Amino acid sequence: MSTGERASSRIQDYQVEVAIGVLLRVGVMLAAAVVLFGAVLYLARSGGAPVPDYKSFHGVNAEVQGLRAIIAGSLALHAEAIIQLGLLLLIATPVARVIFAAVAFALERDLLYVGFTLLVLAVLLFGLFDPALR
Repeated sequence: MSTGERASSRIQDYQVEVAIGVLLRVGVMLAAAVVLFGAVLYLARSGGAPVPDYKSFHGVNAEVQGLRAIIAGSLALHAEAIIQLGLLLLIATPVARVIFAAVAFALERDLLYVGFTLLVLAVLLFGLFDPALR
């Protein structure tokens, strides 16, 4: 590899690092903004409600169970669904980072790192979607 090729490779690596950093920052900020919006909406609508009974556990509402219900509830401006959507965005941020890294390694034709990254992605997705872990 010549000096020019190494310098070009370092520039591309730096660009990938910067893009990943931007992806993570934007994902976290977007998730925080959505959760904040949902929290403000929740407090505005139920700020004067009586204090809940914490002695007994009550499950989440049906409107925030499952992705379709969360999206539908968010579109209907249900505060709890909006908060759940923000949390899903927060969870999706590192998953998107791993996918982005896999694509970047594939474009560089670095098959070893593509394999490792896809393995990490498989572990993440298994942990998110395996019903035995819930």
